[in-house]
Amino acid sequence: MRKILYIFYFLTLPLFAMAQEGMEGNIPTKELGDSAYSQGDYDKAVNIYESVLADQGHSVELYYNLGNAYFRSNMLGKAILNYERALRLDPTDDDVKANLEYALDKTKDELAENYEVFLVSWLTAVVNIFNINIWATIGVVSFVILLLAVFVFLFNGKSGVRKTMLVFAIFSLFVTIFANASALHLYNKMNDTTQAIVMREEVSLKSTPDNSGTVLIKIHEGRKVNIVDDTMNEWKEVELEDGTVGWLQAGVIERI
Repeated sequence: MRKILYIFYFLTLPLFAMAQEGMEGNIPTKELGDSAYSQGDYDKAVNIYESVLADQGHSVELYYNLGNAYFRSNMLGKAILNYERALRLDPTDDDVKANLEYALDKTKDELAENYEVFLVSWLTAVVNIFNINIWATIGVVSFVILLLAVFVFLFNGKSGVRKTMLVFAIFSLFVTIFANASALHLYNKMNDTTQAIVMREEVSLKSTPDNSGTVLIKIHEGRKVNIVDDTMNEWKEVELEDGTVGWLQAGVIERI
């Protein structure tokens, strides 16, 4: 009887191995998506990347690759949406910024120039030098340096050392505050649900939240809008970058 069991085991072992390989081959992975993309099967790549994002959570690389696959599939709105999502996770990624800029050049709308006060533009640029994790690390390290500097200042009697530690403490305090403020700003931006991208080729911005409302302007796929009134299910009041405010059907936009 034991010999029969051994024979049965060795005969069926390859079948179990083949079944296991088949199950593993059906699990979506980033590598399978990359393979489909490299072979020019962009629709398949989109489906795989979407499945991986749903199963494993978001990442800059997945959003970036998904944006590329959507762009190759001529789905400009979806491409811009995913590039924007990637930049929220890491505003320092030059590849994502370059592809987003390229995709925006393909949109039909001519965007108004966004003029900002120099100080605001400069601060935004500085904050975007690092991602949220690096800013948080800088904040922790600078706070530790601040504590050490204060400790030395309080317990060292030499005036030269005390002056140096005072300078270190003031500088570390400034860096701690700025780093934590930058990390908080990026965190709030990452979780902001008020920005959305137009998904339809052309939509009408209405004066009122109904189909009979006056058409204020026609806007096109890939346009970014800010949601200013989110209280209705079927309609959203939005603001364009030039300050124009109107209503869009909820189904024509997707939140970043």
